[in-house]
Amino acid sequence: MASTVGYIVSSSCKHIIDDQHWLTSTYTQFAVPYFIYDIYAMFLCHWHRYQVKGHESRCVGTQTLHTAIRAYLHKELLMVIHHLFMVLVCFPVSVLWRQGKGDFFLGCMLMAELSTPFVCLGKVLILYKQQHTLLHKVNGMAMLITFFCCRILLFPYMYWVYGQYAGLPFYRVPFSIPAEYNLGSAILMAPQIYWFGLICRGAFRVFRGRGTTKEQVLRNGHRLDTQALD
Repeated sequence: MASTVGYIVSSSCKHIIDDQHWLTSTYTQFAVPYFIYDIYAMFLCHWHRYQVKGHESRCVGTQTLHTAIRAYLHKELLMVIHHLFMVLVCFPVSVLWRQGKGDFFLGCMLMAELSTPFVCLGKVLILYKQQHTLLHKVNGMAMLITFFCCRILLFPYMYWVYGQYAGLPFYRVPFSIPAEYNLGSAILMAPQIYWFGLICRGAFRVFRGRGTTKEQVLRNGHRLDTQALD
């Protein structure tokens, strides 16, 4: 849904700065409760696995909950920070600070979610122990390509588009825009590079044929599963 909205918005904005689309503000407001819910849903999944593994027998009551929360934050801290950043920083910026400018770029950012269905399918295949199937390999390649194009190349592409608009060569764009724009791009891009590195490592293990034993496959799968992507 996000990538579809992003495509509609970015393709409808002929002027990359001044053109506006009604879906921009509407979808932004819709996304806020989604991020909040996703934090809660991820914790419920973690809580269920925590109970299934029998950890609840070690302590009782609120102590169990506190232990589970600490383990959840230790495991998914980067994702929780990402979601909170989107709610507490990106939402106010997109609704208040932008003042209706730059819908094109917000649409481009939404298209980053094109890789998410492949990430989710990969986690489902791992859950059902289908790491050895052709579908898992094909999905892994699709995830690798879409993640690289939509989450890594996205930022240089937006800089290039602005350079075309302003009549600037690509290398001069970072020095011709406010520093906070570069800082925001760096903050958003940093976790994408980290997650892409994990995806590349997982793909390398799959296609190299390492970890042929069931224990290794499950361990590798669990490692990818711990890095949920939005």
